[in-house]
Formats: sequence, C-alpha cells, structure tokens
Amino acid sequence: MKDFSSLRISMIQSHIVWEDVDENVCYYGELMRRLKGKTDLAVLPELFTTGLSMRVEDLSESNDGKTIAAVKKYARDYDFAVTGSFMASDNGKYFNRGFFITPDGQEFYYDKRHLFGMAGEDKCFSQGTSRLIVDYQGWKICLMVCYDLRFPVWSRNTDNAYDVLIYVANWAESRRKVWKSLLQARAIENMCYVCGVNRIGVDAREFTYHGGSLIYSPKGKKLFDAGEKEAKTVTGVIKRADLEKLRAKFPAWMDADIFELKL
Repeated sequence: MKDFSSLRISMIQSHIVWEDVDENVCYYGELMRRLKGKTDLAVLPELFTTGLSMRVEDLSESNDGKTIAAVKKYARDYDFAVTGSFMASDNGKYFNRGFFITPDGQEFYYDKRHLFGMAGEDKCFSQGTSRLIVDYQGWKICLMVCYDLRFPVWSRNTDNAYDVLIYVANWAESRRKVWKSLLQARAIENMCYVCGVNRIGVDAREFTYHGGSLIYSPKGKKLFDAGEKEAKTVTGVIKRADLEKLRAKFPAWMDADIFELKL
C-alpha cells in the first residue's frame, strides 16, 4: 500500500525548442526517463511542446494528438503522474490547455482562464471557464497556467478544497521578482503548498525566460528552488502532517469571505 503522507514533486525546468513538437516530445521524454522510481509527479513548463507561439491553426492538437499520447506513455512507462500544458484544438476553438495524466491512464484537463493579452494570447486562444482539482494519491491538486498567477480570486482555496496549487509557466525574466512574490503570496493566503515551474532560454519572439521554479510551504517558506537560467530537474518532498498542523493551529480559512465569480 502506498504511503500518502508525503508526495514527491519533480520540477522540470528547461528550454523549449520553438514550435517543434516532435523534438520536445523526445527531449522531455528523456528527462522523464531519468525520474523513474524517484518521483510521484513530474511538472513540465507551460506549452512544453511548442513554446509561447500563436500559430494555433498549425500547431494545435486534440486531446488524442501526439503530445498527450506521449504524456500518457511517460506516465505509464515511468509510473508517475505528469502535468503541464499544450496547445489544444477543440470544436473549432483553441486553448492553452493544462493536463494532468496519471500512471493508470486517467486524464484531466484545465483550459487557461487568464490569457496574456500583452503577447497576443487573447487574440488566438479561448478562455477557460472552470477550475480543475485532481485527487491524486490522496492529495487534492489544483492546476493553473502562468498568467493565472496574478489573479488571486481565481485560485481562492475555499474550505481547503485543495492541498497543492501548481502553476506551469512561460514567465518572462523581466518580471521574475513578481513571479517569486506571487507564488509565495498564493501559498500564504491559500494555506497550501505552491509549486511553480517556469521554462528557461530565449524564444523566437525574443522573450527571455529565467526559470526560477520553486516550491513554497503553506507558511510561505521556500522549500525547493531550481535556480535561474539553468536546465535543471529538482525533486522535493512535501508532507501532509505539516499542512494539517497549520490548518488546525491557525484556521484562518474558516474566516474567509464568501463570493461568487461571474464567468
């Protein structure tokens, strides 16, 4: 029987080959292979098979396309869950679609809610309208994508609905201080573990990315850090006992305001 008192999370921080799905599938597949037996959950950067391209008509895929087929194979062959996002097509619309695939083949999807207009994302992609919380190995995990990080209402952890909040990103180096500050803030205000995984390198649009992938504790303490500007995989272990102790000792979540979102 598996022990659900802890969860091993691997942050895979690396570059992305611009608009080359096949190359990225192979490259990240090798990084996955090295994690076999060492993790429970691998976290990839946002749009890990294309980069932040807007060529949606040429590069987007269905959930049955090669990107998700590859992710399913990673999860099945190496026996851990895999999460990230890809460029998806669905009923004539395009989405920056988060995925969470388990080793036994379960599939969960989240369409990015907040589209980054400064890069033209809102002109090419459609907004998502619902959140995703996955129950995996006894942990409730909420997946979000990049620009979602700036909008705390969307991530509000009402009644401890989730234990871990994950952001996958292509977050520009020029705003790296904001990245770190907001990840820490989301951990403190939601009383949960927060994991943010960002890419590195320079893309074809001349956006530069610093990495800075991090895991914070529910108290906002930095637990694991992949550093900046280096391709690196860092695996950290988070513990349920620490989370439950804080929620019991300092139950601020019980005093949270009630509100409704208009979507």
